[in-house]
Amino acid sequence: MTKAYFRPIVQTDAHRTAQALRLAGGWCWFDRVERLSRDAGSEIIPVQDLPDDVLQDLTAPRPPMAGLDFSRPRLMGIVNVTPDSFSDGGRFLAPDAAAAHAEGMAQSGADILDVGGESTRPGAETVPHDEEIRRVVPVIQAIKASVDTPVSVDTRKTQVADAALTAGADLLNDVSAFSHDPSMVQLVSESGAPVCLMHAQGTPDIMQNAPTYANVLLDIYDFLEEKRDMAEAAGIPRSRIMLDPGIGFGKTLAHNLALLRRISLFHGLGCAVLLGVSRKRFIGTLGNAPQADQRAAGSIALGLGAVMQGVQVLRVHDIEDTRQALNLAMAVTDNK
Repeated sequence: MTKAYFRPIVQTDAHRTAQALRLAGGWCWFDRVERLSRDAGSEIIPVQDLPDDVLQDLTAPRPPMAGLDFSRPRLMGIVNVTPDSFSDGGRFLAPDAAAAHAEGMAQSGADILDVGGESTRPGAETVPHDEEIRRVVPVIQAIKASVDTPVSVDTRKTQVADAALTAGADLLNDVSAFSHDPSMVQLVSESGAPVCLMHAQGTPDIMQNAPTYANVLLDIYDFLEEKRDMAEAAGIPRSRIMLDPGIGFGKTLAHNLALLRRISLFHGLGCAVLLGVSRKRFIGTLGNAPQADQRAAGSIALGLGAVMQGVQVLRVHDIEDTRQALNLAMAVTDNK
């Protein structure tokens, strides 16, 4: 039997129809769904025609995770402790500078701070785990000592994740979804920590060398479904899993746009969804912004578009501007 995929057609209008259902316990609703398949195109169906298990995954409130309540959209502030990140490499390499930057983000409205010691920009090389630990652990410790904001660690390596948890990290953000270091799944299972699993095609050094998909939207859905199921089989409950389609990680501009247009599909996996588009190259291409730090407006526009499709977490560089935009957008769409 051909596999069917169900994408809620998400709305935030103040007038909700009698058939409307709340999406994932959040701020959006839907009363129709796009049913997709690989060989039969798509069709629009009413919510009454959804299978019970799909309905449950689309409507069940996402449990709190790492101190985050997903009844409202949340902002993850990017803290790069690296010499070569594409946007701000080297600016916050010193622990004191990184910690001060993180504290400023917390004061500007970040809901969680994501500390990373290895760049995963296109073309980046792998950093040894001991060097990555040396970069991130002092920063995590300094943040935890100064603010109450939860901290995540952006790493693909078990040794780094373990050291970060010991230093006080609240969430593990693995951009390889356990693919780079298979022992990560055991650490997550045994530690009780929540985890974000992201799709990437290839490793950072080669991922932008002509990425291809049969169907980018459905291929990535299947990948994340497989990783979610693997995590659950290892004893990691769905309530501790966040998923990220990995914009820009082994994707062309066309792939990125296809994912953003229908990103609400990923709610069907029954997990909170994270989106990271901040300052990425395709924003500069479409928005005529060659420098990464000129892309805040485009980043915010795409982020708000995703929030209007129910995405729960935006990973961003420009916290203050994004917080202002998000507060205003939510004030207009608040129709509970």
